[in-house]
Amino acid sequence: MKRQVMKMPLKTERLVLRPWKDEDAENLYEYAKDPRVGPEAGWYAHTSVEYSLNAIRGVLSNDETYAIILKDEDKPVGGIDLMIGDKSYLDIGSDEGELGFWIAVPYWGRGLVGEAVDALLRHAFKDLNLKTIWCGYFEGNNKSKKVQEKCGFKFHHVEKDKFWPITKEIKTEYVNRMTKEEWKNRFK
Repeated sequence: MKRQVMKMPLKTERLVLRPWKDEDAENLYEYAKDPRVGPEAGWYAHTSVEYSLNAIRGVLSNDETYAIILKDEDKPVGGIDLMIGDKSYLDIGSDEGELGFWIAVPYWGRGLVGEAVDALLRHAFKDLNLKTIWCGYFEGNNKSKKVQEKCGFKFHHVEKDKFWPITKEIKTEYVNRMTKEEWKNRFK
């Protein structure tokens, strides 16, 4: 079954999730160069505006990949994506997705990622009709672990000695999941 590709932005109380634009390269670099962000999430810290622009034109232009925009600032402060089926780094079915996210250091602790995750989960389960969403974090990334727990993800398994192709490192990943039923039950 062909899935709809989201063209319109997703909106929450404080955020807009929209596709990345070339004009976002400077803001992306400003936040993605911080070594506390990318390496914890499994990607290299950005080294220049050009590097960030190439990231926007490459991986950040994939379907279901969004810039996290504060409504009142109209600039990206993070990113979130949904990799469906064989686009995932996990071995999942075509009716499942893997969720990934990051937020810039100045915006940590404000609940913005949780708000973005909730919007993308709603889109994944309602609009895309996915049955399960997976989300993982690498050993030591306790901020991501806490966000996933707060959003309702449940521990599923650990992948030890996993080769991570982006940074070419061996990592331990903790994998969580949420089924469509579990998501629906959160609102009862």
